[in-house]
Amino acid sequence: MDLYEVFEKYNDDYLKFQDVEDPRHIRADMCAFLLLDELVPPKKSSYMVAGAEHDEIYLQVDCSLLADKATEEDIRNLVRCGVRYCSDVESLAMFV
Repeated sequence: MDLYEVFEKYNDDYLKFQDVEDPRHIRADMCAFLLLDELVPPKKSSYMVAGAEHDEIYLQVDCSLLADKATEEDIRNLVRCGVRYCSDVESLAMFV
């Protein structure tokens, strides 16, 4: 799966958390974190947030593994939770 293309496909769903079916948490950011943890479990204990810059955080998720395991519905739900794909740094990010 090309993550950039799928994230772009669902761009109109950005921050439409109310449309997530069976959310894993009542908070959009926690829902995204839990979904990402299920799809790409960490190899060892670590933080979900890899770094922050100005008003956004970058997530510590292996995007190549995510591309292999995620469905389009998973990506749509991540977009609805406020997750973006930053192709310039090949990372997931969220505004805070």
